[in-house]
Amino acid sequence: MEIKLAKSYGFCFGVKRAINIAENSKNAVTLGPLIHNNKEIERLKRNFNVDTISNLKDVKDKDRVIIRTHGIPKNDLKKLKTIASDIIDATCPFVTKPQQICEEMSKEGYDIVIFGDENHPEVKGVKSYVSTRAFVVLSVEDLKKYKFHTKVAVVAQTTRKMSEYQKIVNYLIEHCKEIRVFNTICNATFENQDAARELSKEADVMIIIGGKNSSNTKQLYTICKDNCDKSYLIESKEEVKKEWFEDAKVCGITAGASTPDWIINEIIDKIRSVKR
Repeated sequence: MEIKLAKSYGFCFGVKRAINIAENSKNAVTLGPLIHNNKEIERLKRNFNVDTISNLKDVKDKDRVIIRTHGIPKNDLKKLKTIASDIIDATCPFVTKPQQICEEMSKEGYDIVIFGDENHPEVKGVKSYVSTRAFVVLSVEDLKKYKFHTKVAVVAQTTRKMSEYQKIVNYLIEHCKEIRVFNTICNATFENQDAARELSKEADVMIIIGGKNSSNTKQLYTICKDNCDKSYLIESKEEVKKEWFEDAKVCGITAGASTPDWIINEIIDKIRSVKR
């Protein structure tokens, strides 16, 4: 069986930057998981004593606090500055951009539509910069529930699918008088999704590696599943099952933006061992 890697996969710029910051900030804490990959979070704790805390109440005045790649709500940042002695911002620049857009467009009187998952930390952070009205939606059906003012600005969670974002934008163009559209989907997301789509069309089985709580990894899984019925989302080598590869000639592999190479290599080795 041939094992083929997608042309683009794994760590994006923002995650690489955050990991580098954490590795150079020993004995620090992150406010929420730095990235959505439990194995990598465990490695940072084991090797660099970078721990994870869940909320501001756990911050101590002498803590070095790293802000996660997804960012944090505006008011939380304001409070954090009054508590922690040292704050290190690892927010991805591609996440900071929609925060800035929402703040600026709100000041100009625009309603803000955010295409994304309201429960995702990135979206919570972006929404917190809106001073007018914010509407978080995942579909056109969600949009139909609301009545908007004359002026609407729209942004997207950085890891969403462009085809779905276009549907949101098209609806707003048809139903609102003035629309400002900002393409805030990360380039790395485009590249990984396009590469996964291409590979899944020729693979007999697709393995998608990444955190099961990772938005961009789940998007990759959905794309692969559309083209390859035998698509599996896994986090570690322990989840690999021999029966997945029976009669398979091509095994395609892709990985989410928070998945390090060492996990990908472990899983490839495991696949090779079960196929011997």
